[in-house]
Amino acid sequence: MKFIVSSSYLLKQLQVLGGVINNSNTLPILDNFLFELNQNKLTVSASDLETTMSAVLEVDSDSEGSVAVPAKLLLDTLKTFPEQPLTFVVESNNTVEISSNHGKYALAYADGAEFPNSVELADAISTTLLGDILATAISKTIFASGNDDLRPVMSGVFFQFSPENLTFVATDAHKLVKYRRNDVQASQVTEFIMPKKPLTLLKGILAGNESDVVIEYNESNAKFTFDNIELVCRLIDGKYPNYEAVIPKENPNKLTIDRGQFFGSVRRVSIFSNKTTHQIRLKIAGAELNISAEDVDYSNKAEERLTCDYQGDDMEIGFNSRFLNEMLNNLSSDNVSLEMSLPNRAGILTPVDGLDEGEEITMLVMPVMLNS
Repeated sequence: MKFIVSSSYLLKQLQVLGGVINNSNTLPILDNFLFELNQNKLTVSASDLETTMSAVLEVDSDSEGSVAVPAKLLLDTLKTFPEQPLTFVVESNNTVEISSNHGKYALAYADGAEFPNSVELADAISTTLLGDILATAISKTIFASGNDDLRPVMSGVFFQFSPENLTFVATDAHKLVKYRRNDVQASQVTEFIMPKKPLTLLKGILAGNESDVVIEYNESNAKFTFDNIELVCRLIDGKYPNYEAVIPKENPNKLTIDRGQFFGSVRRVSIFSNKTTHQIRLKIAGAELNISAEDVDYSNKAEERLTCDYQGDDMEIGFNSRFLNEMLNNLSSDNVSLEMSLPNRAGILTPVDGLDEGEEITMLVMPVMLNS
């Protein structure tokens, strides 16, 4: 088995796939890339058993075969090469020999047959959408998903597809984000929960990507196919909480404010908040918003006043500043609106402008009890 490939082209593809490999694997074979050669097509795969990603590379070859090559060793070596052709030859003494312009390097390989097989999706339903739209949907929601091992369904992003729209939801019970696209549809109603790791990988690869992504899914797995890459992952098993039930429908008090100013104030004031509760207080009266925080233990306190557009009753409400900061940081609009009903009911944060046609974002943040 022998092939010739450009060093920088190979490195670029392997760095993408390398994100799948865990630092500590239960099976030693998972520390490797699987190389499967079929004439001038080289398929490279990486897996952690839950997620498998593979890429098809064009190489110069007329042979066939499969070997598993140590991932870290190969990546560390490739990073040091300037652009040049590399020749890979599988020798009979269980090593892969790489020849560059200046030298030769031998890596011990494992049998390709030991590598776990990729899952085939039976009875899969499929939906196609633009890579950049998927990347945006992931980045707008993934930060709100939880990390609680006891509630695995909340540790992923909920995909809800229908013939009307595609909806992506994430929550950790303190904050919730619903991202909807009315300009993209699926053939039938389906829903599934995607784990965080494959989504993080997809977000990194697909940002700004104008090619189509085909998503295929059944009860237990999902597969994403685009360009020369295929990613298959196991879905999170379980029923997602009824998120619509927690979004308050009647919110008579509506605050509209410049996002940058609001974000800056919340960030500054929150530095002075209690280090365990991160509590900040919003006091709204007329066209004035007063943001304050106090850490009684250390006698630290801060207060800022902003002008805003407000319709509703005067009110005081407390929020965890970390959640508010994350949400404001994740929006790109010039102005945001915060709708509230009562100091003990969730506030709804939405962008006023800067959205694409057919794009909707709803962010929900739970209040914290104010100690008067």
